[in-house]
Amino acid sequence: MDIANEFIAENASFAEILRDADLSTPVPTCPEWTLDQLMRHVGRGDRWCTQIVSSGEFVDPRTVSDGKPPPDRDGQIAWLREGPGALLDAVARTGADSQVWTFLGPRPAHWWIRRRLHETAVHRADAALALDVDFDIAPAVAADGVGEYLERVVARTGAPEVEQPLGEGQSLHLHATDPGLGAAGEWMIRGLPDGLGVEHDHGKATAALRGRARDLLLAIVRRGDASQLGLEMFGDQAVWDTWLARTPF
Repeated sequence: MDIANEFIAENASFAEILRDADLSTPVPTCPEWTLDQLMRHVGRGDRWCTQIVSSGEFVDPRTVSDGKPPPDRDGQIAWLREGPGALLDAVARTGADSQVWTFLGPRPAHWWIRRRLHETAVHRADAALALDVDFDIAPAVAADGVGEYLERVVARTGAPEVEQPLGEGQSLHLHATDPGLGAAGEWMIRGLPDGLGVEHDHGKATAALRGRARDLLLAIVRRGDASQLGLEMFGDQAVWDTWLARTPF
């Protein structure tokens, strides 16, 4: 999968959903936000990451250059669409493997491209759900989104102040059923003494969810109830409920 091209495509699809929408529409999956706030969040976020990559250091989001869209709709859409290109250019200038600041500690500059791809994909889903319009996320993108989310969860576990989402000896299996994903669509997450372990593996777990990659992604980021998304649940429901309560939104 070409992460950069998928990022550009997700941004373009997000922009098209917003082009003729009433931007005062509330976004139920992002409580207290409107579509206007969602658009600003994504567009400013791309520029924030661009400045981080360019400097290599943390940037106060309040100081982001060009962080506000124009007042007219065409200008707003153009402003939103400019974000991915600016970030990709910054990564190329800095060097894809150069270490830069991230909220998980230093990572290669290209880390931000993947992060922004999945940020945009989930917020496109937010916009579509708010407007009650059909949408999909390509299985490969959604599966990579699940993997990227799990990597961030694992990176944050193990610290004394973090409540572990799985107890030692507990496990959670996610199985994407989309054709062609193979092992890339399965994750076995295990509770360890010092945090979590994740492998692309199949096996019996304490709790398991099975269904489309898109719906697995939406479930783990709390954009819908697993059963309402059509996912099959197996095993101990309480393990899944605890996972949701102790992992990031």
